[in-house]
Amino acid sequence: MFTPAHLRAPRRDQAILGGLLVALAASAWLALWLWGASPYGRYLHHEGGVGPLPVEASLFAAGWVLMIIAMMLPSSVPLVMMFGLLVRRRRRPGALVALLLAGYLVVWAAFGLGAWVLDRGIHAAVDALPWLAAHPQLIIGTTLLVAGLWQFSPFRDRCLDECRSPLGFVMNRWRGVSERREAFAMGIAHGAFCVGCCWSLMLVMFGVGLANVAAMLVLGGLTAVEKNLPSGRRLTHPLGVFLVLAAVNAIAS
Repeated sequence: MFTPAHLRAPRRDQAILGGLLVALAASAWLALWLWGASPYGRYLHHEGGVGPLPVEASLFAAGWVLMIIAMMLPSSVPLVMMFGLLVRRRRRPGALVALLLAGYLVVWAAFGLGAWVLDRGIHAAVDALPWLAAHPQLIIGTTLLVAGLWQFSPFRDRCLDECRSPLGFVMNRWRGVSERREAFAMGIAHGAFCVGCCWSLMLVMFGVGLANVAAMLVLGGLTAVEKNLPSGRRLTHPLGVFLVLAAVNAIAS
């Protein structure tokens, strides 16, 4: 069937952008796998005391961003593709998409560094409190409980609604007046809603370690289903119940 040139062009552009996003996520998976198997893999486990503090923080932040690209970027592909289609006739559409992704990753990087600082505080508390050191299951149990209860939060539902409506999200925030600023701001907004939706699950991922590929696959898959499939909302509360039960089991162990 003959396809007019004005229809072939956006399809080609979308195919290229989709391929680049897939390649980016695949590269992040590969980089994390190689990093985890290397002598520097200890920096992905936030154990502390494995090197100078600035080095620990910097390398963990780099690993965290790689994990976000591997796990969370696939769930954001519909929004990125929608934005790419919208700006494809702009002078530098690739740069605008890159700014969108940069804003998204900046928010997640800030959250990762915050989680790392919180983890340093927890390690300090364990060192200072022998009772807590003797009951480490309370830490993972509390993390699972918070993650489970957050699944029932109305605020989380609001963030999830934003993540599940890529067309409305883009159209409500793009005016095309200050292209670069708007693209970066949209990425920040998307990252903020994504953090609001998934921060508790990412704390679970933080607890098991960034190099745990199996956990990354499971949580990344759940996030993608919940955000993008029509029936994804049905997953929210059952997942919350599962996490609460897992917390009870962890604390009782």
